[in-house]
Amino acid sequence: MKTIRWGMIGCGDVTEIKSGPGFQKARGSQLVAVMRRNGALARDYASRHSVPTWYDDAEALIHDRNVDAVYIATPPSSHKEYALAAARAGKPAYVEKPMALNYSECKEMIEAFETARIPLFTAFYRRALPRFLKIKSMIDNDEIGSIQGVIIRFYRPPSQADLKHAAQWRVDPAIAGGGYFVDMGSHMIDLIQYFLGPIVSAAGFYSNQGNLYQVEDTVCGAFNFESDALGVGLWRFAASEDLDVTEISGSRGKISYSTFLEQPVLLESKGTVRQFEIPHPVHIQQPLIQIIVDELLGSGKSPSTGRTGAMTSWVMDRMLGRI
Repeated sequence: MKTIRWGMIGCGDVTEIKSGPGFQKARGSQLVAVMRRNGALARDYASRHSVPTWYDDAEALIHDRNVDAVYIATPPSSHKEYALAAARAGKPAYVEKPMALNYSECKEMIEAFETARIPLFTAFYRRALPRFLKIKSMIDNDEIGSIQGVIIRFYRPPSQADLKHAAQWRVDPAIAGGGYFVDMGSHMIDLIQYFLGPIVSAAGFYSNQGNLYQVEDTVCGAFNFESDALGVGLWRFAASEDLDVTEISGSRGKISYSTFLEQPVLLESKGTVRQFEIPHPVHIQQPLIQIIVDELLGSGKSPSTGRTGAMTSWVMDRMLGRI
């Protein structure tokens, strides 16, 4: 059996448990090289994770003959740069979310990979997790009837770092493309499109109510799907409480779930409420990584691509008044 040999650019927290080990544990997959600009940290990661090769230069990793595909695990500001370099080298890329700083950059990336005729994937890994596959199957099996509306609510109090005005790249628009809404809201917007199909129109308002950093901390949006279902969302990152609930309402019932917490999925239909407790795997990106590896080996098809990732960036840009 052929093995897909991965090179990973970026060795931050997301790669320690969520993704990095997934490339080693997936069938037909091997993590053969890692890169970080700080060579000592790259060497340390490689040593701790039994990766044979490390670099402090991304181009060197991309052009390593032992690397078949590239995982880009850096902040969004460098996603386009490294993805375009991978496309020029003729190597598939798996890019962390959000896909880029904005929709315009996403389009450049898609064009480069389609011109090179190689695949581009995004790390919206929730599309492959068992709990969300269960939700999609309930919707596809018509368990709540025709979909009419969606309500997304996500509230989070400021962290201690926020309160201390400590530097956080996730709230630096030059690095992250926005604030926590772009970082976390992207997962929620991507999931709802996975369940219900593309959002074709979106608009929103935003404000900075906590004055803890220089980007939006509150976003509200309205959107409609190609199916004519309607949706609204409110994301608050200077709230007094924690709340993570998305409700999908149909003509015969409702599904409620948490995007980030392992709370039970609730199905309300025919006067009854059923609960589904479905835990996440230890390495949360491994199921999607496995699907991508299978596709690169000639079987299967990833549900998370450059085009689906770009659709989420388009919705966020619309809500933030950028396009």
